[in-house]
Amino acid sequence: MSIQSIEKDFSEIPVIDISGLYSADPNNQQRVAHVLGKAAEHVGFLYIKGHRIPKAHIEALQAQAKAFFALPLEEKMQYYAGKFGIKHRGYVPPGEERVEAIDRPDLADLPNKTDNKEAFDLSWDLPDNDPDVIANKPMHGSNVWADLPNFKEDISTYYADVIALGRVLLRGFELALQLEPDALNRLVTRPTSQLRLMHYPHDLDAEDILGFGAHTDMELFTILLPTAPGLEVVNSKGEWIDAPPIEDTFVVNIGDMIEALSGGRFTATSHRVRKVRDERYSFPLFFACDYDVEIKPLPQFATAEALEKYPPVIAGQHLFEVSAQGFVYMREMVKRGEIQLTGPNVHFGKHNYDDLGE
Repeated sequence: MSIQSIEKDFSEIPVIDISGLYSADPNNQQRVAHVLGKAAEHVGFLYIKGHRIPKAHIEALQAQAKAFFALPLEEKMQYYAGKFGIKHRGYVPPGEERVEAIDRPDLADLPNKTDNKEAFDLSWDLPDNDPDVIANKPMHGSNVWADLPNFKEDISTYYADVIALGRVLLRGFELALQLEPDALNRLVTRPTSQLRLMHYPHDLDAEDILGFGAHTDMELFTILLPTAPGLEVVNSKGEWIDAPPIEDTFVVNIGDMIEALSGGRFTATSHRVRKVRDERYSFPLFFACDYDVEIKPLPQFATAEALEKYPPVIAGQHLFEVSAQGFVYMREMVKRGEIQLTGPNVHFGKHNYDDLGE
């Protein structure tokens, strides 16, 4: 099958009950995997229900995000990500994130009029005596925790929940791709899987204008919990399909890395976030491989066409170096020589920053 042969002419995003993946019956697992595989090939986006994350854990996460973002800016800036360097965690204030400058460096020093969101970022929590932390490995380290009641406990619980869900989904994708057990899960032991707590404030001027430009996510896949509309997904006809929140579900989208590993059988679909008037919270978990995993088509999918389209990249290095071009504080570290960009300039996903809002 040619990489180019799959048309994604969907008009809606499928809702898939994944409860069968938790079954001890291989037939139940395979039935769900078949449906997951079809969605991963022909849509690249799906809703999942039957996920087993307790509603109380979700509500605790949302309550902590609301409490944190309600703090005065000067208090939130105590946790500013720029204070913590290459481990890439903490508070990201409005205007800090400059994804539009990754492919357009001429925009980097202009005022950021497109970004009024704020975020709090965390990842796999490692102690200070961990060998990778001592070695100053990018995106490795301890999390930054706000000094709020139960903040660390509630968010750590949700992070563990969603990582466990990601492993279940990854097993479903292994079955869909007819891979042996753990062919993908073995790539995920200490992943650079970032959880973002994101806040889009109420904005009376933001009626039907673009917020975050069309892009694909770099990781294996993303597990998203949104609280309000705004996400849109593009099909092969260039039509934008709304992906509003559905109660008791998560939005899952295929990322660049599982597209590459599958030789293009699974495809990452471009999506964007529109600015909406309503206050909005969003909680994406970017489910990633371990830092040192080499991303390239697996042997089963390593056709000449696939190998040409998906040249090898080191998963964590690629994520870090793209991030280093997209955040103001890391761009400043690059200028000071504190970060050196050494990896190949590979963007194997689909990114278009020309449709960013004003």
